[in-house]
Amino acid sequence: MGNHAVISGKNVILHLQNSDNMANKQEKKIDKTEERIVAVEEAFSRTEQFIEKYQQIILIVVGVIIVIVLGFFGFKRFYLAPREKDAQSQMFMAEKYFEQDSLKKALNGDGQYLGFLAIIDEFGMTKSANLAHYYAGMCYLKLGQFETALEQLNKFSSSDQLVGPMAKGAMGDANMELKQVQKAADLYTEAAEMRKNDFTSPMFLMKAAMAYEELGNFQKAVGIYKQIKENYARSNEGREVDKFIAYDEGQIKK
Repeated sequence: MGNHAVISGKNVILHLQNSDNMANKQEKKIDKTEERIVAVEEAFSRTEQFIEKYQQIILIVVGVIIVIVLGFFGFKRFYLAPREKDAQSQMFMAEKYFEQDSLKKALNGDGQYLGFLAIIDEFGMTKSANLAHYYAGMCYLKLGQFETALEQLNKFSSSDQLVGPMAKGAMGDANMELKQVQKAADLYTEAAEMRKNDFTSPMFLMKAAMAYEELGNFQKAVGIYKQIKENYARSNEGREVDKFIAYDEGQIKK
């Protein structure tokens, strides 16, 4: 009976101790929660004070942002869009002359319709003017005015799958004509890598390899030809590449 009373007493003490520990933990949790609430309230208070202090400046900044955004969309809709439409209607004939190899009319117009150069000047911020730089560059390339071709092509930008690489490759052609062979090889390689596809990539890799042949770097040329064989075997270039590899490997062995 005495032992039972001692055990019961111990259990009561342990129970009380556990209760105290739980109470302490609860109090700590409450304290932490209160601290967080106070911190949040202080943050809100500081924010309110900041807003009250700089209210006028904030309103001005927000107003300026709204004006800029609305102005941008208004500019695109009410200014650029109509001009884009006008530029496209003018450029139709210039593109037609380009297809007919009437390069001077394509560049300068025919008296009724504008040529690429006038479209660039009059519609400078439009997509049509950007494309006109490409066409003008190609016209000058065909006319043998290689420096001017490069000036125009450098001003053209495109993410198109074909036109972008074609412009870069045309810059390679212009540099080849100017005897800047290494620069041409670099541009051809860049054109091949820009938008990989089965048309422009093997074509410009082939041109890059030929440029390296002209530089006497047959090892580099063989590497590029093998790249064509591996990745573009079904292309026209891929079907002919073995004879170029054999020739260049023969040059390396000499």
